[in-house]
Amino acid sequence: MAFRLIVPKNRLNTLAHLCNLKQSKIIGTLNRNLSVSASHWKRVAFNLSDIGEGIREVVVKEWFVKEGDVVEQFDNLCEVQSDKASVTITSRYDGKILKLHHDVDEIAFVGKPLIEFDVTDDESADVEEVSKAAEVVKGQVKSDDIEIKASTINPNKIITTPAVRRIASENKVNLAEVEASGPNGRILKSDVLEYLNIIPPKNDSNRSKPLIDKPCVQSTVQQPMRAADDRVEKLKDVRRVMFKAMTAALKIPHFTYSDEVDITDLVKLRNSLKVDAESLGVKITFMPFFIKAASLALTKYPILNSSVDEENESIIYKSSHNISIAMATQSGLVVPNVKNCEQKTILQIARDLNDLLERGRAGKLRPDDFQNGTFSLSNIGVVGGTYTKPVIAPPQVAIGAIGTMHIVPRFIGDTDKVQRAHLICVSWSADHRVIDGVTMAGFSNEWKRYVENPNRFVLQ
Repeated sequence: MAFRLIVPKNRLNTLAHLCNLKQSKIIGTLNRNLSVSASHWKRVAFNLSDIGEGIREVVVKEWFVKEGDVVEQFDNLCEVQSDKASVTITSRYDGKILKLHHDVDEIAFVGKPLIEFDVTDDESADVEEVSKAAEVVKGQVKSDDIEIKASTINPNKIITTPAVRRIASENKVNLAEVEASGPNGRILKSDVLEYLNIIPPKNDSNRSKPLIDKPCVQSTVQQPMRAADDRVEKLKDVRRVMFKAMTAALKIPHFTYSDEVDITDLVKLRNSLKVDAESLGVKITFMPFFIKAASLALTKYPILNSSVDEENESIIYKSSHNISIAMATQSGLVVPNVKNCEQKTILQIARDLNDLLERGRAGKLRPDDFQNGTFSLSNIGVVGGTYTKPVIAPPQVAIGAIGTMHIVPRFIGDTDKVQRAHLICVSWSADHRVIDGVTMAGFSNEWKRYVENPNRFVLQ
């Protein structure tokens, strides 16, 4: 069975290009009263553009295309991860993909080639028509049309990886002739190397043999167990970002200030507002109160909401309170920030925080979620910690860590009466180059006054 594809004569060059056919193989006689105009193709490099402030490299997480595919503008090409956020890269060209410069989990650099395209200079060419023609792969051309056998195997339909396709292409191997040994018929790298006689074939002749052919004689000597081999794993994704960030952070001279905070009244207030907040579609925890208290304290102590310009030996005071929140995700610990907390109510902060948490769990955080953070809070209490020494996230100059809540007995004032109290411990770390102990203690006491007396929020 064969399909007959009629192609206009002024598209023969284009079709030959997309189908990887040489023009000498296009058989036919053109009518003398028709002229053939060849489309002009050129090879262009698609460079990875800047996708975020200060980002110089990303990790390729997934390819949506493969070499040989024909794509249009705004088609999805791949997904990359940068600074803990996933970004989808789309095409800016109509054309054919000639080369993918990176495999999955490899690092791509901003400004360097990501993909190479074959695009046409002929803007009047009917790209849709040519793309449909290109879907019919190599065949036979007769007279003024092209006849392509349906039995021809399309190598792009074979299940394998871009790396294996590259090896096959470089060695002119037809993947349809390679025997697959991977799951679901996937062709592995070793399959291609065996086909090229680079590595010896798998020897399965001994797999079905019995373990022991002779009568079993129980050994009286216990064989020592062989220790497992060490495993080497390259740092990537969030761990790689953390490695770089913490290396830079620990160049900063830290000092830590800790205190104990009674949040008994805050517990009562939060419980009384919980149902009303849920009726508005907002889950309210203690964290929005802690964030708002930090923003109010930063207004009084603005140096903690600053960054250091080492080169010019100056301090940059930030006008916005973009408070970064450490949260655990499947990819690891990430620190997005709630923007402009100085302008928001506790309910608005809670809504923004819930949105960050949901997108963080789903791996949908954007680069903008991490940019321009000015101060950090970490709630280590969710994992049971009481005290810690938090590490500053440059270029910020301060960070706070809130421990788990304990219920303990406490004396009421100067009396002998004891009441049930809810206590937390908070630890602050600051950049000792620009912040002294008195300033850090003053900030902590101001934050503590709001948390211990939450009615003060009403005055703000």
